Formats: sequence, structure tokens, C-alpha cells
Amino acid sequence: MLTSFIEGLLCCLTSKPANTVVPVETSEPADGYEFVEVKPGRVLRVRHIIPDRPAVEEPSLGGIVSCKRKITVYRNGQLFIENLGERASAELKTCQNGETEPNSMVEVELTDCRNSSPPVSIPEARKPKRTVVIDCERRIAACKGTHSDVALFFIHGVGGSLDIWGSQLDFFSRLGYEVIAPDLAGHGASSSPHIAAAYTFYALAEDMRLIFKRYAKKRNILIGHSYGVSFCTFLAHEFPDQIHKMVMINGGGPTALEPSLCSIFNLPTCVLHCLSPLLAWSFLKAGFARQGSREKQLLKEYNAFNVSSFVLRAMMSGQYWPEGDEVYHAELTVPVLLVHGMHDKFVPVEEDQRMAEILLMAFLKVLEDGSHMVMLECPEAVNTLLHEFFLWEPVTLPPPKKEPKARPETAKPQTDNISEPATVRPATARQT
Repeated sequence: MLTSFIEGLLCCLTSKPANTVVPVETSEPADGYEFVEVKPGRVLRVRHIIPDRPAVEEPSLGGIVSCKRKITVYRNGQLFIENLGERASAELKTCQNGETEPNSMVEVELTDCRNSSPPVSIPEARKPKRTVVIDCERRIAACKGTHSDVALFFIHGVGGSLDIWGSQLDFFSRLGYEVIAPDLAGHGASSSPHIAAAYTFYALAEDMRLIFKRYAKKRNILIGHSYGVSFCTFLAHEFPDQIHKMVMINGGGPTALEPSLCSIFNLPTCVLHCLSPLLAWSFLKAGFARQGSREKQLLKEYNAFNVSSFVLRAMMSGQYWPEGDEVYHAELTVPVLLVHGMHDKFVPVEEDQRMAEILLMAFLKVLEDGSHMVMLECPEAVNTLLHEFFLWEPVTLPPPKKEPKARPETAKPQTDNISEPATVRPATARQT
């Protein structure tokens, strides 16, 4: 604590940030670490593992899901979602709950609405403020490690690094998956520009867009944690045809990002540096279900919450993304798995439940023994959930058979010495 106070005092006197992160040279290139210059002077560390596949399997055709829904935003801030895809809705309900349900309509109130009136029935005479109609089809198939057209992208959140995905990267690379995990700017071993504008949502999202374009395959799966979920959502909108599935781990509700004006992270950088031991203790308390020696070792071993005070302050104040509202999330047609740690004190379970209601195809799984850093606390359970989701594919229900209309019988003429015509069998059509 005394060391942090002295360093913080020097930071205030010299106007220089303490513990600035700079890229380091890796001595183990065989582990798949690369340094990618996304912009001049902006270098990100990326772990890219291309496994040796003894056998390559052709992907299955999977099933086609009809994505039809109507999203209406009314002037009082009410969001009304009507799912129109009857067969797709029934199939997804069957996979999730084991029961078949008809079309569903979701009626919620926008969180960023200034009008706090409770939801009411929607009269037909009310004019909508905005209407979005989605009418498309998606082919969803199982993604196996033996499929060469599949890539997994792992994106961490504030204060983390690619090291928090260590268990997942090792597990899925052993199964044959190609995995990509970057360090955000200012995190891990990526470069740390000394300018706050380098850590806005749009600057970081542009970094992730360039990383995705560099490593993307035909079918890509995005896995995001906390703030990293927002970047995954951004990429799913930017590349809808290339994103096959998506995983949100403790990502929160489908609300637009806006930095809080009354936050401890608005304090000067030198003050935050003096408070860094307290912040680390608070993160351990809120980010883990238990606060023992194992959890402290996980924080140290996986390089979690090891970021400079300047970067931390810039990251928190740069979380401005007004486009990422409920409608933005409701427009997604990609299947989404939501994983939530029950003891998470950063993200309440109600936020992930709301996200599941807004999304078109969502499966919510809650782990009772996990918290915000659930991938570190319960790596085996998280790996199993993710792998099952990667292998999941919908079974498209066959269209209902139309019964042929009965033709009215024609009375036969009563004639003598007239023989019946020979019966002619129709040719059998070939199935293609």
C-alpha cells in the first residue's frame, strides 16, 4: 500500500502514468503468440493456435431456421417484439424447454426511456416511432474441431487479458479447433497508448474488427466476457454472414453503453493508483464466489485485473455506445448462448434474463458455483457448455403435408357392350 501511495504521488508530481503497459517479446513462439500492428504504433498481442488435425471432416448441412420477427418502438419508449417464424420458434422452444410453443410476442420497456410510465396495452391507433422487420433464413450446423472452416474468437473485458481464457484455449485447441484470443489495447502485452481516445468503445471495436478480418474463417464463433460481449455484438452486426454462433459470458443486459458521471473511476489517475490495492481487493470480492488463496492465485496466474490506472480510467470513461440498445440486440439472428455465474455482483442475473428475452435465438445457462470470472472458477463446466453449444444444430421441422382434395365421383353411364378402359399407372417421380 505504501509503495502504491509513493508511486501515485510521483505520478501526480511528474504527470506521468504509473505502471504503463508495453508490448513484450515472447520467447515461446511455438505457443502461438503473435504481435499484430492494427494501426501505426498500435500493437496487439494475439494468441493464435492452429491445431494439427489428423483427420478433416466435412461439415453437415445442419438445419435451416426461419428468422422472422417484427420489432416496433413506440413513442413512449415501449418495445414490442412479435416473432413471426412459426416453425423456427417452435423448434427453438423445443431445444430449450422440451415443449413446443406457438409464436410468441415480447413486450418490454426500454431502459433508456425517459418516460417511466408502466407498460400498457398497445392500441392500434398509436403511431410507432420505429419499426424493423426481419425476414431471413439461417442455416445452422454443428461446429466440430475436425471442421477446417471453423474458428473460435475469445474477447476479454476490462482489466483482463487473453490469459483468462487459458483453460478454454487449451481445451478447444486439443479438440482440433482453431482459436484466436487478442489482448485489448492497454491490457496484457499489447501496447498502451498514453491518450484516452485510444480506449473508447469505437477505437477498441475497430481493433477487434481488424483482428477478425485477419483470422476469420467461413464459420466463426465469438465468445465474449463482460465488456468483451459488446465487441462480439458489434462484430455480429458487421459480419452477419460469417458469425455462425455467439457466446455471452456475464455480459449484462441489452442496453446502450454510457459512462457513469458519479464513478470512482472519474478520479485522477494518481488517486486511482493509490487506491489500486483497494480496487484489486474489491474486484476479488465481487468477481469470485469465494475469496480464498486459490482465487488470489487465479488472479495472479491468469493476469486478471492487472492494468494501469490510466488505462483503467480511460476504459471506464470510454464506454459510450448509444447504438447498442435493445433494438440493436433484437436484430441479431445468430444463435446465442448466455452463461451467467449466480454469485456475480457486477452483473445481476436479471440483466442476462432480459438479454435472453430480447434475442431471437438464446439459451441461458446459470452456474450456481460461479461468479463474474466463471471461466476461471468453473473451467470444466464452462468448457462443457460451450462445446455442447458448438455441436448443437436445429432439426428443421418438415412442412405439414397437404391432403389432396377429394374429387367428386362422376356417375358412370349405363351402357352395354362397352368395355372399361385399361388402367394406366402414373410414372414414379425420382427423388433428387
